[in-house]
Amino acid sequence: MSTLHEQKTVVLVVEDEGLIRIDAVDALSDAGFELLEATCGDQAVAILREREDIDVVFTDVHMPGSIDGLALSKKIRDEWPRIGVIIASGIARLTEGSLPSRTVFFEKPYEHDQIIGAVNCLTGR
Repeated sequence: MSTLHEQKTVVLVVEDEGLIRIDAVDALSDAGFELLEATCGDQAVAILREREDIDVVFTDVHMPGSIDGLALSKKIRDEWPRIGVIIASGIARLTEGSLPSRTVFFEKPYEHDQIIGAVNCLTGR
């Protein structure tokens, strides 16, 4: 008799500010998710191209490199439409109408419970 193991939700956190990234990774890891990290949109795209098990990308808007969080969310929608996206920013104010489908926006500072709830909502878990 084989036992079924529920696969952990995989979340890619994309944040250039180290302390903010570590804080988010710790909170999401404590909630039982498997975590990956990227420091910019370009690195996130490389990871997305290598991995097929990513369920949600949690990204900041303003980051160094050739792709910011909003452009990253649009790229994800075009190339990996099954992946949910959470965008956070302390500067930009995004409305639901300006976001791609399956994308949620939070203003910084956000509560960890908000992000955990959004991951669960986007993955249906």
